[in-house]
Amino acid sequence: MAHTSEVQKSMKQDLFEGVDFYGVDDLLSEEHKLIRSSIREFVKKEISPYIEGWAQKAHFPYEIVKKFGDVGAFGPQIPAEYGGGGLDYIAYGLIMQEIERGDSGMRSTASVQGSLVMYPIYKFGSEEQKRKYLPKLASGEMLGCFGLTEPDFGSNPSGMVTNFKDMGDHYLLNGAKMWISNSPKADIAVVWAKNEAGRIHGLIVERGMEGFSTPETHGKWSLRASATGELVFDNVKVPKENLLPGKNGLGAPMMCLDSARYGIAWGAVGAAMDCYDSARRYAMERIQFDKPIGSFQLIQKKLAEMLTEITKAQLLNWKLGLMMNEGKATTVQISMAKRNNVAMALEIAREARQIHGGMGITGEYPIMRHMMNLESVVTYEGTHDIHLLILGHEITGIPAFK
Repeated sequence: MAHTSEVQKSMKQDLFEGVDFYGVDDLLSEEHKLIRSSIREFVKKEISPYIEGWAQKAHFPYEIVKKFGDVGAFGPQIPAEYGGGGLDYIAYGLIMQEIERGDSGMRSTASVQGSLVMYPIYKFGSEEQKRKYLPKLASGEMLGCFGLTEPDFGSNPSGMVTNFKDMGDHYLLNGAKMWISNSPKADIAVVWAKNEAGRIHGLIVERGMEGFSTPETHGKWSLRASATGELVFDNVKVPKENLLPGKNGLGAPMMCLDSARYGIAWGAVGAAMDCYDSARRYAMERIQFDKPIGSFQLIQKKLAEMLTEITKAQLLNWKLGLMMNEGKATTVQISMAKRNNVAMALEIAREARQIHGGMGITGEYPIMRHMMNLESVVTYEGTHDIHLLILGHEITGIPAFK
């Protein structure tokens, strides 16, 4: 009997309905709402019932890749002619929000594929590269990863040592990348490396190329349902047609990160909403001193502050989405939203953990998993502090990180 109740606990029904205190839904199109509800149902069916088990076991469910492809979660902002959804940036944001409401690691899988693999191939790739890779990435037939961060170069990617030499009929690639989402299972990697002149270029490296390996990173306390690893290049022969011809220099990978950070700004709101929703329900059910803990002032203060911060972040995302659609959003504006919304979500996760008391550390509730996940989200794709300095540079004109 005990085993049955454990299974029932792990399959706890996902009752999430959404959080919208300021009627932001009124600003969305019918198509936006339809897309959001379809992804929400997908998360309730394909992620929520299993995610606690995956996280506890540090298991990446590879079968989710094809399911993400089927539901249109990969490259929704990429034109339909290349297999993408041909949707606008608000739709893309809502998809990321709903997936991260399920789990940050699941959203990492989707946003790496869409923003860091499909986006650079679409934006900087040749027509042949687009036709060859994008439809398979969109459908989930292929999984990709993005290689920028190195063991010794994280916040300062321009210092990278990964390099390639022109050998006449091919390039010879050497170096290593670290903290790469999807790498252990990826079919291709979009890798950023320096040529002999020290100029940064993007190369598409395929699994199976001799000298290319993807060791998995073990022992993570965070993003445990996501596959993380390294990319190691030991004299890898890369065909010349695998160089991304459209743009070079550090600005190319930075444009990809803008797209990904935009998705994170929305995704973090999803994680925050899940924590708030769980805390609100728990506060109404948990009885102490003969009444629900939701009747106590300090619990109400926590819930009121959570709702306020979520509402502010939703409005920030909506306006940023409009600017993205118009091609007007700047790197600094995206940076502000990423930093604010992730810090907000992390604070909400911590407060929600307190409302849940001891239950908050168990897998019966999503709180501790979100909290640990967000500890990665707050530092990846630009740490909290670096994003502050990006904004500081914009305000003063003085770069504090050089």
